Amino acid sequence: MERTCCLRTPAGPLSVTATDEAVTAVRFGAFGPAADPEEELPPVLAQAVGQLREYFAGERREFSLPLAPQGTPFQRKVWAALCEIPYGETRTYGQIAARIGQPGAARAVGMANNRNPVGVVVPCHRVVGASGALVGYAAGLPVKEFLLRLEAGHK
Repeated sequence: MERTCCLRTPAGPLSVTATDEAVTAVRFGAFGPAADPEEELPPVLAQAVGQLREYFAGERREFSLPLAPQGTPFQRKVWAALCEIPYGETRTYGQIAARIGQPGAARAVGMANNRNPVGVVVPCHRVVGASGALVGYAAGLPVKEFLLRLEAGHK
């Protein structure tokens, strides 16, 4: 059974969904009840909420959560490559395409990035356009810019 809770972050409300085994979604917006500090959350959900709070406080650079994002084999390959981008750094869609062995697939990488169900944890915000410009982010470019500034400030 999945359960969702929402936490307040400096970038806006963030909803986290998890089963008893793994986190299945992290997305901006309020899609569940607020994470009440008095309420006992299931262990995986509590772990995710705690690590996300640490991230937004500048205290966490990597996540150690069990993840179960649903996607195609190509999408999962892209998401795995995103997890290799170091905290506070960026890569282009073309660099990610080359990293997964498909150098002509920059647009497909962009679509996989857009469909990442576990944003922030799988850092799709660290992918930029070929010129280095901030392009595309499901939660909006201001949120992407905020996340990159947060990381740059705690690098």
